[in-house]
Amino acid sequence: MRVALVHDWLDTWGGGEAVLAELLGMFPDADVHTLIDVMPARERARLNAGRVIESSLASLPAATRWFRYAAVVWPQVVERFDLSAYDLVISDSHAVAKGVHRAPHARHLCYCHTPARFAWAMGDIYRERAARGSSARRAVARALLDRFRRWDLSAARGVDRFVANSKHIAAAIKSCYGRDADVVYPPVDVARFVPSRSVRGDYFVTVSRLVPYKRVDLLLEAFRRLPELSLVVIGEGPERAELMRRAPANVEWRGFVDDAELAATLAGAQAFVYAAQEDFGIALVEAQAAGTPVIALANGGAPEIVRGLGAPDPTGVLFESQTTEAIVAAVRTFVQMGEQMSRDACRANALRFAPEHFRAGVARAIERMCTGTQPVASPVPS
Repeated sequence: MRVALVHDWLDTWGGGEAVLAELLGMFPDADVHTLIDVMPARERARLNAGRVIESSLASLPAATRWFRYAAVVWPQVVERFDLSAYDLVISDSHAVAKGVHRAPHARHLCYCHTPARFAWAMGDIYRERAARGSSARRAVARALLDRFRRWDLSAARGVDRFVANSKHIAAAIKSCYGRDADVVYPPVDVARFVPSRSVRGDYFVTVSRLVPYKRVDLLLEAFRRLPELSLVVIGEGPERAELMRRAPANVEWRGFVDDAELAATLAGAQAFVYAAQEDFGIALVEAQAAGTPVIALANGGAPEIVRGLGAPDPTGVLFESQTTEAIVAAVRTFVQMGEQMSRDACRANALRFAPEHFRAGVARAIERMCTGTQPVASPVPS
């Protein structure tokens, strides 16, 4: 059986690339099709990919600077991949990868990280950012997003079976595409993290790309109101300079750190704090794998990862609103009740997301697709 794996683009390592690496472990002879491959050699080696086939975008001038915009302007480019020789197509998609055309005899399984945020959940935000205050640009952006949504709906009809990375995304697939989806949580390398047996440090920690939707700004304001506590921020991104300018004195900036420092910092923290709404939330699982409780927004994938204070063997505190006040209250609740959250409970909770569970879930989804078993119906959001 010939297998094709389709990935949106290869530029840096993230949760999508961890999924692709596991799929390559399941199908080591598979060819990888992607819009463009500009991933640095060190990170590219982690994939252990054999043949990588790029789209026609890769040959265009300066494509490395603008290829992401092709997801809106030229989604049809992914349809031009020749997959006629493959029996099984697996796309892992957060943008356009699911839009490939398979051969009539083949089957197409889509592992969906999210329906494209720029067109669906965050369409208004992306449209206004593209418009930059211009009514003419706003009209063009609206037309492009409308066209993309029509194409995206058509592309979804070409998928034989959807697999979502969380119940939250299964509901989004149902809402956007009218399709049910199996749920298989993404693989997390929990073996990289080991709980500390020494006394916890006196700091809280967050790990995040420093971009607007991660809402690190809310964490800074929360810790401004908690001057007796300290926050360590790990991560890089275009918002770093502005965030540092606005940060209170009790915030420490680490920037990019290697795997060893990340694991040690997570394991030594009082708790991991996070204000973003995530489709899943791999960083939350990594903190739990290090034996560290999590304080996170009770939206997106976080409630599927973190066991709140009302659950047996709680592993964190979930707050209901994406506000400074809610974060401050949640941190204070943790300070009062954090002793209920043991390192062992956090670690055991994280093991649910080990890579072997991902591989088994994908294998079951492929079998069900081939036998015609219906996915478990996903909830429809209100």
